[in-house]
Amino acid sequence: MADIITPNISLALYNYLCHNIVGTKEHVKTIRLMNTVRDNFSSDKSFICITSGSYGEGLEMRGSDLDIMQVEKSIKVNADKQPDFYPSKTYLSMETDDVKPGFTQLRLEYSRNMFILECCEEHNGKHYFSSALYKGILLFGEVDGDTIHGPCITDKKGDLDFASSLHCKTWISSAVNWITRSNSSWPSHNVKQSIIQHGVLFVPIGVKGSPKEDLEWRVSFSVAEQLLINTFTHTQLMCYGLLKIILKDVIANDSECKDLLCSYFLKTIIFWISEELPSSVWKPDNLITCFMRCFCRLVYCVELSVCSHYFIPESNIFENKIEGRARDVLLKKLNTLHSYGWRCILFSDQISNFDVSMWSFPIEPFTLYINEVKKKVQSRILYSSNAFLQTYSELEIFNKELFHNTWCHNVSLKQLYAYYISHRCKYQAQRLPLDGAIIKNKYQYKQYKSCLSTLLTNIHHDAVSGWLMIASLFYKTKQYRKALHIIRYSISKCTPDKLFFGLTLSDIHYQSIKLLSSNKKSVAYLLKILYVDFIQFKVNSTLTPEELLMEGWNKRYAIPSTAYAYFLSFLCHYHLNNVRQCQDSIQDLKLVIGERYLMTDVMSTAEAYTLLGIALQLFGDKESARQAFLQSLEIFQNESYNSASRRLL
Repeated sequence: MADIITPNISLALYNYLCHNIVGTKEHVKTIRLMNTVRDNFSSDKSFICITSGSYGEGLEMRGSDLDIMQVEKSIKVNADKQPDFYPSKTYLSMETDDVKPGFTQLRLEYSRNMFILECCEEHNGKHYFSSALYKGILLFGEVDGDTIHGPCITDKKGDLDFASSLHCKTWISSAVNWITRSNSSWPSHNVKQSIIQHGVLFVPIGVKGSPKEDLEWRVSFSVAEQLLINTFTHTQLMCYGLLKIILKDVIANDSECKDLLCSYFLKTIIFWISEELPSSVWKPDNLITCFMRCFCRLVYCVELSVCSHYFIPESNIFENKIEGRARDVLLKKLNTLHSYGWRCILFSDQISNFDVSMWSFPIEPFTLYINEVKKKVQSRILYSSNAFLQTYSELEIFNKELFHNTWCHNVSLKQLYAYYISHRCKYQAQRLPLDGAIIKNKYQYKQYKSCLSTLLTNIHHDAVSGWLMIASLFYKTKQYRKALHIIRYSISKCTPDKLFFGLTLSDIHYQSIKLLSSNKKSVAYLLKILYVDFIQFKVNSTLTPEELLMEGWNKRYAIPSTAYAYFLSFLCHYHLNNVRQCQDSIQDLKLVIGERYLMTDVMSTAEAYTLLGIALQLFGDKESARQAFLQSLEIFQNESYNSASRRLL
């Protein structure tokens, strides 16, 4: 007997996904806004940064990673017409003869850039920009352990995929039929025009096995795809999320099917179906019907071994992937899942406990708000993407950010601009020179005032760390009493209701957030008043206390704010010869370490023990200092990132 799908089941599943996995429409919108503002701040004269992949689309799900595309501004690709000429730029032209649809070779027209010239190969008297050489040179400048994965460079942990790409402002001829193909209301005329005006990107990867593979580049429509997904109703996004869950949690668990399908295939299928169905169909009480239509299309495409590229239908994205025995194994798996109807999603442990009766009614807004807060605080990708924010912007770009913040009338967006400006200032202030600890002349006073002004802008991304960086400035300029005043204020903010990265929310957190939920405060405001970030000192930071520095140690420091507050308090009292207060600061430092107060992981606890060891060493208790350093190493044994091992020598 056919499985009866009622609107109640669809609504219940929709509510479950909002509550547990995908998040609400507002949550997705917030992620997208944060990505947009952060990308804007990360871009400079040389590059445009784009957060792409699922997270760029507003989805953070289990197994997601951070995808960053960096678009070279100095390289212009010409599709048809010749662009305006600038001697400082490199000009390439597309050459698609004997290249499969969706790929191209890039012929060098003009360049004075030695890096570009080193990436070119000569064939038949023409010079072509090599995708293989380009990736190889990029990888050479990256961190040890990074690897090439398709068009991307992937970090050692596999958390970050970084792709450098080239831009062509012209909409390419092979995709011109897309403009007039669909007569439906999706995508709208305005969205199409935005996509066309942006043009396309090129990423460094060729057709596998092609004789010219190393010289070929793939046409990327990632920006266009992101614009299309931004037009999705939340139900469409839920369908996409369900397909990803089936792929990651069920299909990929079969070793023979693990690497056959990818999220890009699923996204392409939803694009095609979105053209076919009116937008009125994509609604919460129709979620399961829409999902099953997408899933049936996936089965059909695998059966035929054909899935047409959304923008270039002549290109079969299943080619050389879904065929032969691999296709037979995958088809059998999909048909088995399809036989269960919509209940195939219950094979995922994320949804296995789904109970229609529990989710048939609208969820209380406060509960959804709490879940959004949890997703932000526990978001590994948000933390990584904020850390990826470029820290070397030109002054005029920084002024542009301040201009955006000044003239933005939307309160939530204004707070978001302030949040990321504050993040930028966290690093910007550490680059400003401080020539001498004691201010002796007008030049040094100007440097000091500039640093202080920047640090005052650094107090808007969390509740504590910005103030402690100001205390560090006072400490570095021997204003110990001022530093102690700021430290006491910072410690007063380290209350049990505060949030920090990786936190599991307790009752006190729920109560604290509930007080804010009635006003639906923006995530940026919430982070400013409730979040406690690390103290992060860059390599060669002018604000790092001398007592932390070590000869030959060139790693950045990431220190829990609570531990740093008491450590800096100890240093101030040490220089003021306040013996009793030094003892009190050491004792307080021991207490916050013992309780792991506002500390996230073993590495932060290990750093705290290292601070304790330094304080005890200065105080003359060498044996206790040695024990603290040993404890630090026992907790976090990676000597490349834990300076305690060197301090024991």
